[in-house]
Amino acid sequence: MRPIRYAACLALAVALTGWTPALADHEHDKHFDECAKACSDCQRACDSCSEHCARMIAEGKKDHLPTLRTCQDCATHCAAAASITSRKGPFSDLICTACADACARCGKSCEKFKDDEHMKKCAKECVACEKACREMLKHVKMHKDDK
Repeated sequence: MRPIRYAACLALAVALTGWTPALADHEHDKHFDECAKACSDCQRACDSCSEHCARMIAEGKKDHLPTLRTCQDCATHCAAAASITSRKGPFSDLICTACADACARCGKSCEKFKDDEHMKKCAKECVACEKACREMLKHVKMHKDDK
């Protein structure tokens, strides 16, 4: 009985939304997958960097406060982008535009600390994520047009 219900729900979803469950072979999918991985990597780097900034602030280095906040917000953007792009969601273009912009700003914030290896690593991940998001965005329109 359950397989029949699942099939009926799937058929209804396809009919109402145009959604197709088999997108894995799509020629543009690798860009979504690469973007999702870069976003996930950046999210972890930014979470780690925000914790590092918190320690620096506790040691009296208050100039880390703005970067702590940018890293927290960037991590949140990246987590959402990783989730949405990994499932090739219809809002991939929206979240990746926001994620790329957040990564650009966060990377610049982290780059201000030239002698701090932790901050350099975070900036590097932000640059990589921004690049992956912007590359994926080139393929979103093509992905939609091919359906």
